[in-house]
Amino acid sequence: MEKLYTAVVTATGGRKGEVKSDDGIIDMKLALPASLGGQGESTNPEQLFAAGYAACFQSALLVVAGNHKERLNPESTVTAHVDLNKNDDGAFGLAVKLRVDLKGVDNEKAKQMVDEAHQICPYSVGTRGNINVELEVV
Repeated sequence: MEKLYTAVVTATGGRKGEVKSDDGIIDMKLALPASLGGQGESTNPEQLFAAGYAACFQSALLVVAGNHKERLNPESTVTAHVDLNKNDDGAFGLAVKLRVDLKGVDNEKAKQMVDEAHQICPYSVGTRGNINVELEVV
């Protein structure tokens, strides 16, 4: 496998701390969401994961569309819903729902493209077999 890029981000203080990238582009405070007893005044790891997954999946869709000689409507969207769950044994885990709206693409073709994108998206490949990922085409 050929390495194309390495992202480097350092976390300090856990969910109530901060994250900083080595290039300074990311420099953010973290906070517990209100639903977990926090103030919710800053982002959290689940939001950051959702943002990364949604953007990555959208890029995979662009590759798939190109392979199909299709051009995606620029207003097409991928919305990632990332759940933080607690198992019966006290361990924590994630679940994801990707809601994909390929504006102007018929539903059958959109489902095919979403399935193909799920096979090549690095987030999908990396999470496969580890977390439940639901795909929804609207």
